[in-house]
Amino acid sequence: MLFDHDSAQNVRERAALKLPRPSEFIGPDDERKWLSFWPFSSKSLWCFWCSAPPPITARTAGFGITPAEIAKWEGNTEELEAYDGFDGIARALKIDPQKGIDATPVDIKARRDAFGPNTYPLKKRTPFYMYVWEALQDETLMILILCAIVSLAVGLTTEARWYDGGGICFAIVVCVMVASLSDYNQANQFQKLSAEKRKIYINVTRGGHRTKVSIFELVVGDMVHLAIGDQIPADGLVYVGHSLIVDESSMTGESDPLPKDEEEKPFLMSGTKVLDGFGTMLVTAVGMRTEWGRVMATLSEDNDEETPLQVRLNNLATIIGKVGLSVAVVCFIVCVIRFIEMHNTDYQGIKWLMFFIGRFHSYRLLQVTIVVVAVPEGLPLAVTLTLAYSMKKMMTDRALVRHLSACETMGSATAICSDKTGTLTMNMMTVIRSWVCGKLREPTDLENISEGVRKLLFEAICLNTNASVETHEGAPPEITGTPTEVAVLGWGVKLGANFDRVKKSATVTEVDAFNSTKKRMAVIAKTEDGKAWIHWKGASEVVLAQCSNFMDEQGNVSPLTPEKLQELQEIIDTFANAALRTLCLACKEFPQNEFLARPPKKHSTIGPPIPEDGLTCIAIVGIKDPCRPGVPEAVHKCQIAGIKVRMVTGDNITTAKAIAVECGILTNGTAIEGKDFRNMSPDEQYEILPAIQVMARSSPTDKHTMVKRLLEMGEIVAVTGDGTNDAPALHEASIGLSMGIAGTEVAKESSDIIIMDDDFASIVKVVRWGRAVYANIQKFVQFQCTVNAVALMLNFISALSEGAAPLTAVQLLWVNLIMDTLGALALATEPPNDAVMYRPPISKEAPLINNIMWRNLLGQSIYQLGLLLVLKFKGIEILNLKDDPPEGVAHEKLVCIIFNAFVFCQVFNEMNARNPEKLNVFKGFTSNRLFMGVILFTAIVQALLVEYGGTIVSTVHLEWNHWILCIILGAISLPLAALVKLIPIPDRPFSEYLIFWRRKKHRKQKLLTRSGSKLSDHSLFSLGLSVFGFFFLLVSRIHQGNYVQPASQRHHGSPSRSKKVL
Repeated sequence: MLFDHDSAQNVRERAALKLPRPSEFIGPDDERKWLSFWPFSSKSLWCFWCSAPPPITARTAGFGITPAEIAKWEGNTEELEAYDGFDGIARALKIDPQKGIDATPVDIKARRDAFGPNTYPLKKRTPFYMYVWEALQDETLMILILCAIVSLAVGLTTEARWYDGGGICFAIVVCVMVASLSDYNQANQFQKLSAEKRKIYINVTRGGHRTKVSIFELVVGDMVHLAIGDQIPADGLVYVGHSLIVDESSMTGESDPLPKDEEEKPFLMSGTKVLDGFGTMLVTAVGMRTEWGRVMATLSEDNDEETPLQVRLNNLATIIGKVGLSVAVVCFIVCVIRFIEMHNTDYQGIKWLMFFIGRFHSYRLLQVTIVVVAVPEGLPLAVTLTLAYSMKKMMTDRALVRHLSACETMGSATAICSDKTGTLTMNMMTVIRSWVCGKLREPTDLENISEGVRKLLFEAICLNTNASVETHEGAPPEITGTPTEVAVLGWGVKLGANFDRVKKSATVTEVDAFNSTKKRMAVIAKTEDGKAWIHWKGASEVVLAQCSNFMDEQGNVSPLTPEKLQELQEIIDTFANAALRTLCLACKEFPQNEFLARPPKKHSTIGPPIPEDGLTCIAIVGIKDPCRPGVPEAVHKCQIAGIKVRMVTGDNITTAKAIAVECGILTNGTAIEGKDFRNMSPDEQYEILPAIQVMARSSPTDKHTMVKRLLEMGEIVAVTGDGTNDAPALHEASIGLSMGIAGTEVAKESSDIIIMDDDFASIVKVVRWGRAVYANIQKFVQFQCTVNAVALMLNFISALSEGAAPLTAVQLLWVNLIMDTLGALALATEPPNDAVMYRPPISKEAPLINNIMWRNLLGQSIYQLGLLLVLKFKGIEILNLKDDPPEGVAHEKLVCIIFNAFVFCQVFNEMNARNPEKLNVFKGFTSNRLFMGVILFTAIVQALLVEYGGTIVSTVHLEWNHWILCIILGAISLPLAALVKLIPIPDRPFSEYLIFWRRKKHRKQKLLTRSGSKLSDHSLFSLGLSVFGFFFLLVSRIHQGNYVQPASQRHHGSPSRSKKVL
């Protein structure tokens, strides 16, 4: 398009498509000069000059119409007629509507080059440096970076002091890079899962054969077959439409469904949905030349939704962060006061001020570092990691998660309302029993049936169907369609019906398409002998209720007496008791005068309905759909896990009960029909719902009502669905589960998770992974809260007693890395174990930190804090460390041992966190290689930091006995955790024990409300500081006379001041 000035048609194309003129590329000043250089004003000559083949346009490819011309008449019937309607467009696109386009790669490529591909621009992947930039936007990290820069500036003025700032900078770089890499990898993982969501396959006719292709492979000229629930993949024209009704609300905003036909309303828009009927369309525009391009572009956007669990964790992180901030502020104030009190006479004037500024900066750095450690950035990371890991594993288990929140919600499910066909059964249907013309027969037996009756039966089978038969030389016929249609048509083929011959011998004039509400379908067909016949097919009790007669083997029609009707009903019950789905085929000769008087309605939905009374029953068939292997075991697992499984099906109640018993669903509960449930009052429905295990002959409205009532009763409901009419129930449910094979695109769009293999056992696997998500988050929360509590209290108590913290900024940043990223990697990717399916569902109101976690957390925190405080205050004496006053190495070695013991306590406590309840925490240890790798990596890096970190990390070389001591002190966490797990815990949540405190707080808030005042966050913060100040004074008095100044500060002041306290 860029240099094409030799074609007026291409100019019109460019204008219609709103493409820029050449001057918009080369600039207005140069346009006239450029155009005057005529050799380059031709696209073909320009391509020849550049040794490139000329671009292919619709005209050069031999098509009689261009994309610009198509865009001109789209939606305009008068413009379409100017091109001779559908037939003229088909000729211009060089296709035969019966055979479709040629299936050759050359033809497909030519169409794609001329009219464009059916794709759209994807959102660009966020580059890695943007994740680095986002990680650097954290406020506390920015303050820490500023402190590191100041440390470098101050340190450069004194010997070796720059190591502090340099070490902090290096630690920040490591933390930021690890977090950025993790976020980048998770984003890539989510993008791959998003690509799976966009995979939609449609039925097209190419080269005379029906085949399935991806919507992205669609080209202009394709003949696409549409059915109920399909999403229209491109713009096009209706070729054949039978009761075709389309929902265009997503494009036009019109809420009312619109009928479509090939005469008055032939235009179909991409992105709209087929609500009823079926038909065939001709694709006229694809990709970004359609409305669908804009809609599909939204499907590629990243999913930034925040799950309920993430919201709860963010609230927890905020609380922990506020506590950490309070501790940091108090530590800073205490250290400053302590410094002023101890060094107010050491220096005078400017020298004292410079010394104070240096110490002030060190205390400020310590404060910021405590905040960085206290703020649990790892909580959101842990959720992202476990969701990404679980979603990836669920894909392996044939479940595609569309909404992140569904992962965790599925773990809380208390009820599953499941379809029967394809979910509990294999969806491989076969006719195994039949009643034909007054006699029970084997499926392939038509003995003694006259030729005329056979012809009528074959017409009933082959004309009243949406399925089709493809015949290939040397191969059995290939039947495509819905499983039920395939079963009936396959039965007809086995009986000897020639599908193509029957279709050619009669003309279908009207169609009443099947849907799940009517549970039947009909056609009016005119045969070769000039007669018109009405054929009905559907649920046995529905169609049989329309019958007044039955036909015998010779074609004689007899009245359907009550005795005969009872006989047929008993046959239906016999089939149903054998877990067979039953269908009835009935017909009626349409009087010629009535047939000719009917208005043309081949493709319209407007007009009189097809007559449905006075029918003649000719056949009843029993269709077997075997139960899926593993379904009874999966149902049993759900029952053990506290999940009630209900079967909701359109089959009759006898068939439904037989299948439910076979699957293990119907035990001692109730089976009910949809109409009975529908006629109950809401109170009656609430009363009977706990006992219902099977709902038969249910409509989509019945399913939606059941789901709504269960939700109102406080249940967490998962619902399976595959049809368009299931969309309301899927949307209403806590978790909507659509079927990947049998499910329509409308159902998939309304669901949260797509079960790719339609297997109920895969749903149970989703429940298992959903519970694992919550369990893994709880493990990580327990681990991180333990580290936070110990680190904060250790620094807080040390600051109160000595005015300095034992752990330096670099050391705390390494601990922060262990807690957040490495801890999340280790614990958030734990695969689910069998134990998660032996406990009841977790309530949404259940506390995130349960009693088991409180027990483990307090046990480990008390041990670690007590151990580290003993080492802090009595370590030199206990370990018999020799202190050489000129160098003061004993204190540095003690601080290094405290740091080393603290880290190894976390390493072994991480193992404890793998299983908060069981004594054996090593079960399945080797199966999680990532966890083993994290533990090994942490231990190796810790050894390198201690032995080679030196001044940067504030560590010294440790002897082998000190190493063994640190490892043993950390390993004690394992047997200690086992002992703590033996302590019984109450069933009542720990938070409820604070009921008195909550009531007192409520009364206080009530008094404040009455007085018109409000306790602000600043007041609360001030109150907290006052309490901490009082606690500081109390502790300092208790420790009076016991202060031992750190070696790093001993030579800055006089000995006489070394023991002075407040």
